[in-house]
Amino acid sequence: MRTSNVAAIAAFALGALAAGVGAQEFPVKPVRIVIGFPPGGPADIFARALAEPLSRAWGQQVLVDNRAGASGLIAAEHVARSAPDGYSLYLSSAGALVIQQHLQAKMPYEVLVDLLPVSHVVSVPELLVAHPSLPVKTAKDLIALAKKRPGQITFASTGIGGMPHLASEQFKSAAGIDINHVPFKGAAPAVVDLVAGHVQVMFADLPILVPQVKAGKLRALTLASGRRHPLLPDVPTTAEIGLPAVLADNWYGMVVPARTPAALIGRINAAVVKALQDPTLRARLSEQGAEATGNSPEQFADFIRSEIAKWGKVVRAAGVKLE
Repeated sequence: MRTSNVAAIAAFALGALAAGVGAQEFPVKPVRIVIGFPPGGPADIFARALAEPLSRAWGQQVLVDNRAGASGLIAAEHVARSAPDGYSLYLSSAGALVIQQHLQAKMPYEVLVDLLPVSHVVSVPELLVAHPSLPVKTAKDLIALAKKRPGQITFASTGIGGMPHLASEQFKSAAGIDINHVPFKGAAPAVVDLVAGHVQVMFADLPILVPQVKAGKLRALTLASGRRHPLLPDVPTTAEIGLPAVLADNWYGMVVPARTPAALIGRINAAVVKALQDPTLRARLSEQGAEATGNSPEQFADFIRSEIAKWGKVVRAAGVKLE
C-alpha cells in the first residue's frame, strides 16, 4: 500500500512538473485563435488585431481560424474538444458563451466547465442602422413606419441568439412593433445584404457599421448603449429616444479547453492583457469603435456568470426562440 502511495505521489509530482515546464516553454509552434464567424466581421477584426502583438511576444505565428456557423456554437464546440495545450484559443462574443444556453434545448458544451476563461478582450456597443431606401431618418421614424407596416420591415442579424439579434428583440418589444428577423451566418454577409437593400435594418457591432455610415451607404438611427459614442456623436442612445430598457453592449472574450493547466492559462492571460494595454492596439481598436479591456481569468469568470443571469432574463422577457 505504501509503495502504491509513493508511486502515485511521484506520478502527480512529475505531471505537475511537466505542466509547469510546458507553460514555461509555450509556445513552440503556431497558435490558433478560433472564431465562430466568417472573415470581415467584428470577431475577425478583433482576432487579427490581437494576433499581431501575440505573434511578436511569443515569437510564433498566431493564426485566425474562421469556423462559422450556428452563432458561434460550431467554433466553441471545436475548441472545447481540442487538446488542452494552449494552441487552440477561442475568441467569442456573448452569443456562444452566454446567450445560446438560454435558447438551445441541449448545448454541445458547458461554459466554465468545458471552456475555461482567459480574459475579457473588448467591449463594443450595438448600433441600429437602416438602408437609405427606407423612408426614415431617426429611430422614432422607424417605429412609426413599422406600426404602419406591421410585419413588412425586415431586420438582419449575425445569427439567432447573438447580441445583434437580442438587441433587435429588445427594440421590438420596447417599441411595440412587428418586424421580421432574417438571420445570417455572421456580420459580414449580413452587412453586404443590408447595403444591397435585401434587408432594411440591423443592429450590429459598431466597427462593422461605421465605415458604411460614413460612406452614406447606411443611416445610423440609435445606439443601444448608456452613452453616445465619439465616432458618431450625433447619434442618440436608446435612452434618449425613450427606450431605456434597450441596452446591448456586446463583448468578446478568450477561453480555452477544459483541463488546460492553470500555469498555462496564466501565461496566455499575461500575454493577452499586456497586448491589450499597448497604446497602439488600444488606439487601433478605439478608432474602430471598440474598447480594449483585459482582466484576470477569475474576473472574467465572474463577468460571464453575471451576463448569463442578465441575458437569461432578457431572452425570457422577449420570448426569443430558435426559429
